[in-house]
Amino acid sequence: MNKTTDFLKYFIPFSIVLFVVQYFTMQFLSDKFTFLYSAWSIYLFNIVATFLVYLFLIFVNKNFANYTGFAFLGASFFRMMAAILFLIPLIKGDVKSPIVDLSTFFIPYFLFLLFETYFTIRLINKG
Repeated sequence: MNKTTDFLKYFIPFSIVLFVVQYFTMQFLSDKFTFLYSAWSIYLFNIVATFLVYLFLIFVNKNFANYTGFAFLGASFFRMMAAILFLIPLIKGDVKSPIVDLSTFFIPYFLFLLFETYFTIRLINKG
């Protein structure tokens, strides 16, 4: 469990700081823009997806250490497919400014992906 607690030690503050920044930014911009997704739903998706992917990577690293990188690539692919499913209402809907809504989703998505990548590299290098 050391790998999980080490991950959570950084993941929880990282998530909280990003959420607070985005939440207040969206509140500030809510006069100019109408957002399809709330900050809560965006961060719930990203936090759960990142945590599940990392747990899967720990499992793969423990049992099949040579395949951790491939597992990361596969998990990233499925995470992107889940993101597309999450964004279907935006894609099919009639939204005034889809760029703003896409930005509110994909900026945290890629920040969480970078965080996940960093910890995956650490996991591979320790193994």
